[in-house]
Amino acid sequence: MCRRFSLAADLPEVTQYFQISKVMFPYRHRFNISPTQTVPVVLQSGGERILDEYRWGLVPFWGKDSLNADLYSVHENSAYWRVVERQRCIIPCSGFYYWRQAGKKSYPMRAILRTRGIFGVAGLYDIWKNSRGEQYRTCTLLMTRANELIAEFDARMPAILEQSEAEAWLNSETTEVEALARMLRPYNPARMNVYPVSPLVNNDLNDTSDCIKEMDLKVAWVKN
Repeated sequence: MCRRFSLAADLPEVTQYFQISKVMFPYRHRFNISPTQTVPVVLQSGGERILDEYRWGLVPFWGKDSLNADLYSVHENSAYWRVVERQRCIIPCSGFYYWRQAGKKSYPMRAILRTRGIFGVAGLYDIWKNSRGEQYRTCTLLMTRANELIAEFDARMPAILEQSEAEAWLNSETTEVEALARMLRPYNPARMNVYPVSPLVNNDLNDTSDCIKEMDLKVAWVKN
């Protein structure tokens, strides 16, 4: 399960990469995004792409909170499938965190592209109001099998989309499950890298650039 990620890119880079037309909130760098916090999401609305902000942890109107989801699992639930068909989004990301076990201790590692550029993770969202009129705007990251690099940490990893796949993923006319599933494959490990970072990421109150700085692993062990 992915429980931490970062978006350390400047806004112009984000809007250019995802071809954003409108930004609906005050954008800022996010170095340690945690569950239940708001996260930037790319949506298709009225023929244009917008960057908005949703709570991480999908709370569909009929179900329970979900940080990460699997396409085939949600396909088995007919109510969830409505979300898959009509409410897909892309979650901008520049790296996600895992923890390496060493005996009884664990140490944070950051997984990034070798280019150190941003990428998009396939996601789902839902919007609804409860009986008191309170609006819920939530999202989740879709998972796929871990590649050889991430398999050390987990059996699954976020489903990273190729930039060329964004149009099809956001297009509501794409509803065939196999066509969607083909986009949710393990990312090429040769195009990724992992490195140790500060134990600062263990605390979700820490959200500074120090969270993404590469750290000497021996120093990280001493500080942990």
